[in-house]
Amino acid sequence: MGEEQEERFQGRGGRHYIARPKFCQFCSDKTQEIDYKNVELLKRFITEEGKIRPRRQTGTCAKHQRALATEIKRSRHIALLPFVAGTWQKNNR
Repeated sequence: MGEEQEERFQGRGGRHYIARPKFCQFCSDKTQEIDYKNVELLKRFITEEGKIRPRRQTGTCAKHQRALATEIKRSRHIALLPFVAGTWQKNNR
């Protein structure tokens, strides 16, 4: 059984990945607040397509992920962030 596992890993490229522990940057830095007007901060938490990144990618805790999603949605409604990626580049020429 051990040999089968080794072969299986070799079939995927033979690489072993050890994920580094992620931490919530808002919990560690108490001075940084999540605000819908801080577009540069919010851009780090959305993909190029305009989707909100999940917790497993960003490392934020559940409390701050909910707050991030709320603030991103607020900034979208007042047109500070795009709903879709293509419209953002066309409007800012």
